[in-house]
Amino acid sequence: MTRIVLSFFLWQLILLSSKPYLSAAIGGRWRLLQKSIGITAMHMQLLNNDRVIIFDRTDFGRSNLSLPNGRCRYDPTDEALKIDCTAHSVEYNVANNSFRALFVQTDVWCSSGAVHPDGSLIQTGGFNDGERKVRVFKPCTDCDWQEIDNGLAARRWYATDHILPDGRQIIIGGRGQFNYEFYPKSGGSEQLYSLPFLVQTNDEYIENNLYPFVFLNVDGNLFIFANNRAILFDYENNKIAKTYPEIPGGDPRSYPSTGSAVLLPLRNLQAQFVVAEVLVCGGAPKGSYTQATYDYFVGALNTCARIKITDPKPQWVMETMPTPRVMGDMTLLPDGNVLIINGASAGTAGWEYGRNPVLNPVLYRPDKARGSRFKLLKATTIPRMYHSTAILLRDGRVLVGGSNPHVGYEFTNVLFPTELRLEAFYPPYLGAQYSNLRPAIVSPLSQTKLTHGQKLIVRFSVTGILAPNLVSVTLVAPSFTTHSFSMNQRLLVLDAGKVTYLRNYHAYQVQVTTPSSGNLAPSGYYMLFVVHRGVPSNGIWVQIQ
Repeated sequence: MTRIVLSFFLWQLILLSSKPYLSAAIGGRWRLLQKSIGITAMHMQLLNNDRVIIFDRTDFGRSNLSLPNGRCRYDPTDEALKIDCTAHSVEYNVANNSFRALFVQTDVWCSSGAVHPDGSLIQTGGFNDGERKVRVFKPCTDCDWQEIDNGLAARRWYATDHILPDGRQIIIGGRGQFNYEFYPKSGGSEQLYSLPFLVQTNDEYIENNLYPFVFLNVDGNLFIFANNRAILFDYENNKIAKTYPEIPGGDPRSYPSTGSAVLLPLRNLQAQFVVAEVLVCGGAPKGSYTQATYDYFVGALNTCARIKITDPKPQWVMETMPTPRVMGDMTLLPDGNVLIINGASAGTAGWEYGRNPVLNPVLYRPDKARGSRFKLLKATTIPRMYHSTAILLRDGRVLVGGSNPHVGYEFTNVLFPTELRLEAFYPPYLGAQYSNLRPAIVSPLSQTKLTHGQKLIVRFSVTGILAPNLVSVTLVAPSFTTHSFSMNQRLLVLDAGKVTYLRNYHAYQVQVTTPSSGNLAPSGYYMLFVVHRGVPSNGIWVQIQ
């Protein structure tokens, strides 16, 4: 305890006496939204009613938010508290910056999820009595969690979910689970399917293959990255379609080494062959987890690896970040750039195992020349360590919350107190100097229903001078974000025609074509943005059916 207290005061002195990277930080701003939402934001999902569902775990002990109407949770299997009258989930209202307590019965710790095509959040697994649960949260007024007993065939703890073209979701891996299954269950799909790749990538006593990075490729197969390598997986026939090279250097990038990954924006969607690229950034070198258990905190990795997963002979291309980072989140922005945010520069994921917070976000611009893709942004004042999250909102901000590297809620005499604050990061494109370039969508209206391959007229206004050749329309799928990975995150740049001016409407018009199949864009809700000279509009919700 003495060592922890001394470390705590040392860290406070460092914060007061230094301004890390500020001389190079040249963009963005921060705003504190809530001093406390009562729980720590370990998992977050934006729904199509602009509410964010947030939850941590039920066995942290009492939270700082009471359940309404004297309601309490009784759980005889809970390892912290059998009777708990506090909340461990909230619904955050983006529009009015408010939140309300939600009731979750069983333990959702380190779980996974995806949004069903109808807009409902389907959340899977957790710990202890929650490990085989399926929970549903519908985007409706005053809704709450619904729990389904034994909805899963196996315990799912630290698993990854991905929505599939047919509307099902696949749940892959988890602690001690080298297999996958589907939800919902139908047509004999109750069984488990073996995935030996997860056995092969499992480091004894450390794992390093939990929360695998999973992306739907444009051919309908799944790109699955675990530890330090990846496969292209034909889940329909339970066979490997392609094996990718090991990442250069061989260091692990999955939990608990915990880098992050994104599928880069998909473009030229009407082409015969659509190129898909994956970017993996940060993590912890081999042996870091074991070293951290002995209070030695190895410096995090400062590299990103990028690969064209659709190439016949794909190879990783390495790049160097401005700062090392472990437990960082990677968020796709509507302009096609990637925000790298949160995390530490030493240690690994796990209780008390991270050190040296990285306060500055980094912007990765995939279309720039190699060597000039990274841009350092303005620092936060709040360390976001283990169990932090970040998600894109429809207005272009990034919602940031969480951080609790402790077994329970700990607010004093610890190096990094449990963090209940919620803040927003405003990327550089939201600067006031760009307001005259910012488009405003006139039509279609939000909640418009679309089909695959549909021609769509998008009308928008701009107060400044329009550059017609610098207008694009993007679709962004909202992600289920936890433990430094944003599941189901996807950005598509729609093929667009000529921009024309409509004098009678005092607006501009462009015709776009929606993605042609569920392999490119699984059915469901997306945020649609018009982007002008790198400045996005507020998004609208559209549903692809």
